[in-house]
Amino acid sequence: MTEPEASTRSYSLRGRVVRAGDSPASSGNLANIITVVRILLAPLFVVLLVLDGGADGPLRIAAAVLFIVAIATDGVDGMLARRRNLVTDLGILLDPIADKLLTGAALVMLAVLAELPWWVVAIILVREWGITVYRFIALRDRVIPASRGGKLKTVVQAVAISFALLPLWAVLGDGVHVVNTVLMSAAVVLTVVTGIEYLVQARRAARTAP
Repeated sequence: MTEPEASTRSYSLRGRVVRAGDSPASSGNLANIITVVRILLAPLFVVLLVLDGGADGPLRIAAAVLFIVAIATDGVDGMLARRRNLVTDLGILLDPIADKLLTGAALVMLAVLAELPWWVVAIILVREWGITVYRFIALRDRVIPASRGGKLKTVVQAVAISFALLPLWAVLGDGVHVVNTVLMSAAVVLTVVTGIEYLVQARRAARTAP
């Protein structure tokens, strides 16, 4: 994925929506529509967990499955955008926002249910939204796509949260909590490390930029 030049950035709805090609893609293309749907699923996910009320019943399982499906479609919209040349500046910005809304909602709800310490939620959310705000600020000069380390961090977070949401302990026993702790710890470490790495690289890029 190449980084668009600041002078050519566009959010027009005119252009290709589904078909592949070299002409400009519409900001309302299929890949971006999928991303917007993922954003809209976040409130539904929260409602399901609230209605479950900590009972670990069918509604919680439905919320967990919804989260897994929504976060998994991150690869679908990205694949469509790359294979059909539908990459747009709007998609580059909305994609991480969708991830952060889903993961943020899940983390907050896990903390509300007293299944995750609030300090873990604070560390992850401060890093995630802090970097997102920085990307918006940098937008006046350039669009900053996610790094490889950032993508790995997103995957580990998704796996850790998925395991935390699924009430597997009801079937497999309390040993599941140990697995969940290890996964969430790995997610926190990657979140902090990649956040620092991102800021260092951005600072270097700003110094070398004309």
